[in-house]
Amino acid sequence: MNSRWMRNSFIYLLVIVAIIAIFFTLFSEPLGGSKEIPINQVISLAARNDIQTIEVRGEKLTIVTTTGETFTSRKEEGSSVVEILERAGIDLLSSNIQIVVKGSSGLGNFIGLFINFLPLIFFGAVLFFMMRQAQGNTNQTFSFGRSRARMLVGNSPPVSFADVAGVEEAKEELQEVVEFLKFPEKFMTLGAKIPKGVLLVGPPGTGKTLMARAVAGEAGVPFFSISGSEFVEMFVGVGASRVRDLFDQAKRNAPCIVFVDEIDAVGRHRGAGLGGGHDEREQTLNQILVEMDGFDTTTNVIVIAATNRPDILDPALLRPGRFDRRVTLDNPDIKGRAAILDVHSKGKPLADNVDMDRVARQTVGFSGADLANLVNESAILAARRNKTIIGPDEFAESIDRVIAGPERKSRVISQKEKELTAYHEAGHALVGHLLPHADPVSKISIVARGQMGGYTRFVPKEDRSLITKRQLEARLAYALGGRAAEEIIFDETTTGASNDLEQATSIARTMVTRFGMSEKLGPRTFGKREELVFLGREISEQRDYSDQVAETIDNEVFNLIDSANRNARDIIVKHRAKLTELAKYLIAHETVEEDTLIELLDPKPPIPDAAPA
Repeated sequence: MNSRWMRNSFIYLLVIVAIIAIFFTLFSEPLGGSKEIPINQVISLAARNDIQTIEVRGEKLTIVTTTGETFTSRKEEGSSVVEILERAGIDLLSSNIQIVVKGSSGLGNFIGLFINFLPLIFFGAVLFFMMRQAQGNTNQTFSFGRSRARMLVGNSPPVSFADVAGVEEAKEELQEVVEFLKFPEKFMTLGAKIPKGVLLVGPPGTGKTLMARAVAGEAGVPFFSISGSEFVEMFVGVGASRVRDLFDQAKRNAPCIVFVDEIDAVGRHRGAGLGGGHDEREQTLNQILVEMDGFDTTTNVIVIAATNRPDILDPALLRPGRFDRRVTLDNPDIKGRAAILDVHSKGKPLADNVDMDRVARQTVGFSGADLANLVNESAILAARRNKTIIGPDEFAESIDRVIAGPERKSRVISQKEKELTAYHEAGHALVGHLLPHADPVSKISIVARGQMGGYTRFVPKEDRSLITKRQLEARLAYALGGRAAEEIIFDETTTGASNDLEQATSIARTMVTRFGMSEKLGPRTFGKREELVFLGREISEQRDYSDQVAETIDNEVFNLIDSANRNARDIIVKHRAKLTELAKYLIAHETVEEDTLIELLDPKPPIPDAAPA
């Protein structure tokens, strides 16, 4: 980079010097303000005895008159000043003209020669510069089809399976890939064939890229990393060329791992794009299919790809012989979240009272990337508060920031709006706490965060993948508890329940149309989702039922929501004193944590009678 910069700087400097020299040579006047006169005028001045000194330097004459003026002139080549004056009939002895002859120096000759050749030097430098630029463009043109994969070798910072937590099953699946790369003869002697391609499937942030790097780190082999979008360009054939170059590099560096992130950008179902079979994306996919089939059985190259949309990939990409193994990386459970928190908190100063198991229990649904961000936000908060250790308060605040965003401290609300928000959130918490099938209430806050004026967080006691009908009905009830509290306490409703109503309607409709939880309609689903593969997302829902069934669906959805609303109102009317107590505490403290909530919401045990003396 430095040599190229110096070379270009030299060319620019040469061009600038040439331009300046030509300008001064052609357009500048003689130095000292002297005027150039013809040789005939010099003879006339000599005839009038007006010349004091004539200085001869080559062909150039410098004339100094008796009045002190200075002129320049030029004589004919091959003749001397004395001969010129004598031919004009001027007696040099009587005229007292002093003639001084000075030889031209070597530097003067060099400068004169340089000035004479300046135009040639200038145009040569310009031509040379243009040729170098053209050569650079040619190199860029020929390298346009080269792969842009980033190669990580053994001397790069290693990543091992110890750096990946919460995905133990995926580690076991990929352990045999590591063993094949390290000890291929162990499998070949038994006639076993390792999968050529491994597809990592999971939501964003679950650690697919980190897992692929951990496989390369465990095996100690080169790691080629590229995104699927880097194959496809505007120019036809570039993607296929880059695929060929990538696999050529991989074969030269075998054993190695080729990791293609977001392969759905190039591996979508063929025939769904614009342009038919000549679509650039489809040509790139065809080349990937050919290259993966063209592997020799002895070539130790493993292709690992990652995607969060396996449903839109081309079937030919998933058949045996290509990506024939699928490893799923899902959001971690409570045990996995605790392990991930331990990995990311390693080396950070934590307070003794920080309970990572409690943090893991409060972060249901968090991905590995969310947990890493949570620990980093806690460290930033501790530094902002001028602390030397990270405490539980920082972790609690970070959970709120990740879920709902930072506090909007600058927002000014009236006392009336603060009371409405407090009773609204207290209504959610009270109904959820008293329903037997609802999740426990973990925290209530009326501090504005993001778009929310306040929020109530429910955290299940344990992770679950199945939800019962009674649990969904409980969710409907405590979702409507805030609006019910507003109606009972203030005898009016506000727009603060809009998101609650949207969630309740979505839950009720899903119960009827997807989960078969309607007694009138029975155990069946309604509506078939249509997906456009080219866009890779759901765009519509095809109706496969009659108008009469649609009316029944609307009635069932209404009945579920109405029943949940009546249930929430009954609870609030019955426990209005508890609601008021909790709302007043919220107005005074703005936030209620789990331990204080239990004291406020649970009925106080009766005071026993005093024992007789």
